[in-house]
Amino acid sequence: MSSSGIEKGVVTAEAEAPRGNRSRFAFACAILASMTSIILGYDIGVMSGAAIFIKEDLKLSDVQLEILMGILNIYSLVGSGAAGRTSDWIGRRYTIVLAGAFFFCGALLMGFATNYPFIMVGRFVAGIGVGYAMMIAPVYTAEVAPATSRGFLSSFPEIFINIGILLGYVSNYFFAKLPVHIGWRFMLGVGAIPSVCLAIGVLAMPESPRWLVLQGRLGDAFKVLDKTSNTKEEAISRLNDIKRAAGIPEDMTDDVIVVPNRKSAGKGVWKDLLVRPTPAVRHILIACLGIHFAQQASGIDAVVLYSPTIFQKAGLKSKNDQLLATVAVGIVKTLFIVVGTCVVDRFGPPCLVAHQYGRMFLSLTGAWD
Repeated sequence: MSSSGIEKGVVTAEAEAPRGNRSRFAFACAILASMTSIILGYDIGVMSGAAIFIKEDLKLSDVQLEILMGILNIYSLVGSGAAGRTSDWIGRRYTIVLAGAFFFCGALLMGFATNYPFIMVGRFVAGIGVGYAMMIAPVYTAEVAPATSRGFLSSFPEIFINIGILLGYVSNYFFAKLPVHIGWRFMLGVGAIPSVCLAIGVLAMPESPRWLVLQGRLGDAFKVLDKTSNTKEEAISRLNDIKRAAGIPEDMTDDVIVVPNRKSAGKGVWKDLLVRPTPAVRHILIACLGIHFAQQASGIDAVVLYSPTIFQKAGLKSKNDQLLATVAVGIVKTLFIVVGTCVVDRFGPPCLVAHQYGRMFLSLTGAWD
């Protein structure tokens, strides 16, 4: 396709797709990609309540239970380590399907588990899905989102993780009314349902334009960019940026091209990042690592996983009350994630980060007292 042909196609598409439709299309793509994050969050949140009944039914020791709950982070390293190469090989869309398949199998294995080793196998399979989901959903969303709403849409995975956690809490509350040996199986097994919805929904998603460019499919990449950009000029600019990053000359405008071999590209990336970074890169690296470290050091993961136990230690004797209080925690957490997402493009990330750490300091100080 020639340059003029591309522009002609874009003008035609633009006439047929008003700006509002473009925004809605990018919005829908981000939601579908973030479905993996809902399943991820559900898998994390549901274990907080299910663990109480698993321990009682399978007669687990405290050590066995702690390993079952905490080992997910180790298992997820397998998925996160493989997600990058997998998504470059089969594409972002089918990597999302693969993550859903791991979640589906893991949920069924845990739901039908009859002993500790069986449920650990299910946890391992689900953990691989967690690793894939943590990597691929933000990548796909960032690659599809237009610049004007990238901050908002890129926050979707975090929102949906917390929605999933909340759904896990709600599931615990309702299924806790079933007999002990059945309730926790429904809590864990029902996580297979959204995995099926994800596999169906992904068929409506376009492939990532960046991945299409890397495969030499410039025509297909441009169609996706035209549907998700606010203007024709933005679509052209985004395509040129991706081509430049991939080492493709801007004058190569055919629908399908042979991407230049870049095997040697990126050899010095880690050295430039860690050994001799520029001041700007060093600042970004320290900020990113510091934010993630502080978030984990705040102990929020312990609160997510052990809320029922925390409320039990605080004086709530009834399991029903403990699970209901945990649902309240999930509602508040999700609510403020949504608020932060809605204002991130207006106030900017630095302002929100400063506000966030101020509230974290006050909260942890109050907990210490």
